[in-house]
Amino acid sequence: MQPRRVVVTGLGALAPLGNSIPEFWNNLIAGKSGAALITRFDTSKFKTKFACEIKGYDPKDHFEKTEIRKMDPFTQYALVSSAEALKDSGLDLDKVDKTRVGVIWGSGNGGFYTFQQEMIEYGRGDGTPRINPYFIPKVIVDIASGWISIKYGFMGPNFSTVSACATSTTAIIDAMNYIRWNKADIFVTGGSEAAINEAGIGGFGAMKALSTRNDDPQTASRPFDVGRDGFVMGEGAGALILEEYEHAKRRGARIYAEVAGGGMSGDAYHLTATHPEGAGALLGMKWALEDADLKPEDVDYLNPHATSTPVGDESEMRAVKKFFGDHASKMHISATKSATGHLLGGAGAIESIIAIKAVHEGVIPPTINTEHLDPDLPQGLNIVLKEKVVKPVNVAMSNTFGFGGHNATAVFRKIS
Repeated sequence: MQPRRVVVTGLGALAPLGNSIPEFWNNLIAGKSGAALITRFDTSKFKTKFACEIKGYDPKDHFEKTEIRKMDPFTQYALVSSAEALKDSGLDLDKVDKTRVGVIWGSGNGGFYTFQQEMIEYGRGDGTPRINPYFIPKVIVDIASGWISIKYGFMGPNFSTVSACATSTTAIIDAMNYIRWNKADIFVTGGSEAAINEAGIGGFGAMKALSTRNDDPQTASRPFDVGRDGFVMGEGAGALILEEYEHAKRRGARIYAEVAGGGMSGDAYHLTATHPEGAGALLGMKWALEDADLKPEDVDYLNPHATSTPVGDESEMRAVKKFFGDHASKMHISATKSATGHLLGGAGAIESIIAIKAVHEGVIPPTINTEHLDPDLPQGLNIVLKEKVVKPVNVAMSNTFGFGGHNATAVFRKIS
């Protein structure tokens, strides 16, 4: 029995470049940066003083006060982006069989804001555990998927994935497979992250993972550049509506792209460093294309993980060159974390949306800020720099990798 086909019928975003898909996409292809000095807390004693915060967001525009008290920002971001995606899909939720609609939502850190705040307040006290009764429901990673399910009455499979910065790509792949296996007809999937606080910036800073280019934040994320010095923290959410192809056709849905395949692997190498030759990354790409029944030469566009770290960018491109061979000089590669920053567990969703939009619109966004390509990178890579490229994109691939050696690759193709 052939697995059922899966397509994308709705998109939503709350991100550093915009609080909706149109705003986000237009700023991205225009080559704008979402980085600026941090406004959330006093950074005077921090080595890194900037990040890619979402802008112009007020929870009171979306939720009642009683709801806000029950939600960490990562859950708020999930609900806002999911609402946009559901509206974009054109689904009539009064007519949908909600037992056949599931939610798989990812986050790398869950309620980071809530955990930090509660522990600070506890530390200031006399040792009496005056803990907010909503503390646990606000912190746990799976609560965002729970909120989405409860808000809309979706009773299909409902859970969260956690694989660090590969998280929301694993969520998308899981959702694709559940539809293939006829466990549901529709999924709300994606990921969100809200870690721009003292713990997040301080913790990643202590690992020397963050850029310290405080004098020029907007150009700090510079994947593949010889002067790259670490990633720029981002925040926000990306939401996708995945739907079984025939179900989408019957209701006359607008289809962005087909979710053609996914591959997941482990580096089995190091807690935080990528394999120097990208061994796990290569396997993820290989298995994703095998799952999609495609060949390397079919890929028109690759959105790489490319966080702008000295080791990570190089190892990924070694894997890309080894896997794609001569085709690496023909397909286009653009590292959009240069504009959005690194959304950690939300990165895979945002970058899958970018890959999907590239397929649907025939536009490849640029890698910004990169001035001098690192000579240690493999030769023969077709990296899109500074300006967007307008061309048909039939197949797009998105790579995401996470601490612990987690690798996830998703493949999207033009519907036919």
